[in-house]
Amino acid sequence: MQFFVIQRVISLLLVVFSFTLLPPAWVGWIYDDPGYMSFIESFAFIVIIGLVFWFPVKNRKNELRLKDGFLIVVLFWLVLGLSGAIPFYTADSLSLSLADAVFESISGLTTTGATVLESLESTPKSILFYRQELQWLGGMGIIVLAVAILPMLGVGGMQLYRAETPGPIKDSKLTPRIKETAKLLWYIYLVLTISCTVMYQVAGMPWFDAVCHAFSTVAIGGFSTHNSSIGYFNSAYIEAVAVVFMLLAGVNFGLHFTAWRNLNPRIYLRDSEFKAYIAMLIVLILISVPYLYFSSLQGEDQLSFLKALQDSVFQVVSISTTTGFTTTNYSQWPGFLPVLLLFSSFVGGCAGSTAGGMKVVRFLLLFKQGSREIYRLIHPRAKISIKINRKPLPENVVQGVWGFFAVYVSLFTVFMLLVMMSGEDQETAFSAVAATLNNLGPGLGKVSENFAGMSEFVKWLLCLAMLMGRLEIFTLLVILTPAFWRK
Repeated sequence: MQFFVIQRVISLLLVVFSFTLLPPAWVGWIYDDPGYMSFIESFAFIVIIGLVFWFPVKNRKNELRLKDGFLIVVLFWLVLGLSGAIPFYTADSLSLSLADAVFESISGLTTTGATVLESLESTPKSILFYRQELQWLGGMGIIVLAVAILPMLGVGGMQLYRAETPGPIKDSKLTPRIKETAKLLWYIYLVLTISCTVMYQVAGMPWFDAVCHAFSTVAIGGFSTHNSSIGYFNSAYIEAVAVVFMLLAGVNFGLHFTAWRNLNPRIYLRDSEFKAYIAMLIVLILISVPYLYFSSLQGEDQLSFLKALQDSVFQVVSISTTTGFTTTNYSQWPGFLPVLLLFSSFVGGCAGSTAGGMKVVRFLLLFKQGSREIYRLIHPRAKISIKINRKPLPENVVQGVWGFFAVYVSLFTVFMLLVMMSGEDQETAFSAVAATLNNLGPGLGKVSENFAGMSEFVKWLLCLAMLMGRLEIFTLLVILTPAFWRK
């Protein structure tokens, strides 16, 4: 393990991150928010800390190994989560505890969208902008951004990219050089963000809200500048814009690149994961619309069919892609619908997207593997390969997906039991863990609106769940194994 090289990379990334505190300070200055000085002070503090750790190892420029990459990713997300909490903790207008500040920071960076803030309308605009910016940075992964610039600083990036990229297949690259791959991903990300901002503004959002919500929409984050989320605007046009860009952000960005480069939208329809992704959303909408409509006819608040359709489409897309925006309190929907939507967040979006969850491709592989085992009962000697996009997958990938699923379920169970042990009811515990481990945000029960009522123990525990969800569990667990530390 090259600890001095790791220290150099972490300190450099910390210095890079510190500059993201300047835009919120500028926003605070523009809107005459006296709290902007906390961002200036936080910027100075983080820069100094980064430089202090960087200077003694500035000449350590060895090529990174795979183990180094895993450790850097885990350490950086931990360090970043703590550093990002400083403006929340020092802001006089918030008066947050350390646990609350770290929870808000990690929730933003992991694009979870769970919050401990109870009154967003009275929160300074600098803080609101900072929350959205954290989600935007975490959406594609600040590590991938660093991959594009670290080669200029003498640090290779492939190991970082392998450790950070979501999904079961880690070795596919859009271009031969990893730096160019990272740049292409960010170009696509930037184009979607700018387009989303403009469309929100055209649909009726003020510019500040448009920028902030574009950040969290493309990042599949879910933070909002209003307590009522997207529902605050009460606009079908704004909801339509959100649905379109949530759908796009939930698609593999590599697929976007291939389709846009060839100017051929049919490429989407040739992708097995994309087709499964769209099919899942359509099925959920077809279930939700009639159930919500006919249930409302029997209740006090009757909905028109168009309103049931509008609410269902928005909530299905938002929860399934793990964005977490809401236009209505879906936890109060009748029957099984709230739990159905929560379960859809376990699937999440496509691999290589900004979405959370276990990813559509993994569930597609689990389904194909299950079908293969049933077929083998009838034809024991048959040799059947599992294919994605008409190409057979190596058996180690299939086995890895089963391993990931087993570990995911086991960890979910442990987290849920620990939350229940702290005194929370089963509904709250289940949904709180689902909302954080899947990087979703809103849950059910006591966490349907925010997580302010959770104990500090539960908040620290859910911070770990958010990090594990963002790093897809194995990246974090691998450094805890004795074999990782052996030479």
